[in-house]
Amino acid sequence: MKKLIIICGPTGIGKTSFAISVAQRFNGEIIGADSLQIYKYLNIGTAKPEPGEVKQVRHHLIDFVDPKDDFDAGCYVEAADKAIEDITARGKLPIVTGGTGLYIRALLNGLFRSAPLCKKTMSQLTKELEDQGSLKLYQKLVQCDPEAARKIHPNDSFRVIRALEVYQATGQRISDRHNRHRFDEVRYTSMKIGLHMDRETLYDHINKRVDIMLHQGLLNEVVTLLEKGYTLDLKPLQSIGYKHMAMFINHEVDWTEAVRLFKRDTRRYAKRQFTWFHKDKEIHWLMPSQVDLAEQMIKEFLT
Repeated sequence: MKKLIIICGPTGIGKTSFAISVAQRFNGEIIGADSLQIYKYLNIGTAKPEPGEVKQVRHHLIDFVDPKDDFDAGCYVEAADKAIEDITARGKLPIVTGGTGLYIRALLNGLFRSAPLCKKTMSQLTKELEDQGSLKLYQKLVQCDPEAARKIHPNDSFRVIRALEVYQATGQRISDRHNRHRFDEVRYTSMKIGLHMDRETLYDHINKRVDIMLHQGLLNEVVTLLEKGYTLDLKPLQSIGYKHMAMFINHEVDWTEAVRLFKRDTRRYAKRQFTWFHKDKEIHWLMPSQVDLAEQMIKEFLT
């Protein structure tokens, strides 16, 4: 079974630079696990790796999907599997890096798909998770499949989404399906490293990062996307940062309020990411500065 290194954590904590340092020490290549960095033309607002960073270490699954195209966790697993095969065939170490926990979970443990497969349903549920958090989705599950809800923790968004997808795509409750997929599949051997820091310090980093994005021209990036023919109702343009620029463009809020909401929603998203990743007891938590310790741990894992 192929070995992977997973580097995860909340937005703005420094996953990219940490992963580059690890990759340089272990002849590795980085596979993105970010549901927005996959899109072309969305650069500033997604904190996509800089050209200089990409030159240092080869990156995969970044900047390859048109914003108009549907893309979900199932698509991600398919693309990531191919990247892992390519990287390992060349004798290098795959390092999966990002903050989209659903993508990482699906890659490592499989993603249930019922027939018929409904990409629109999965995309909508994933969008609801990103925008509203896991509790709202769990409340929907309680209404449509209370038996399944009793067996699933409210914060286990991965299983909540699967159960809702089955119900919405087939009309059947997952609790009534006797011949269903087992969700404890292990697809790869992995070592998971999660990055953390004091919550208030992270929030300060996030606020400063938003200021940098705005200084770099996030508003102009959105205007350019509109000039290319993309519309503000597209899923990627409804994400954090882009939707706030859209609100300003549409005169729904003034600039000060757009910036305030941008920072607030980014902080809330980071909190949801912490909640997701802290459920995983296999994650080894390190500070972003502890690359040397990560190196020791990875050496032991690869031995």
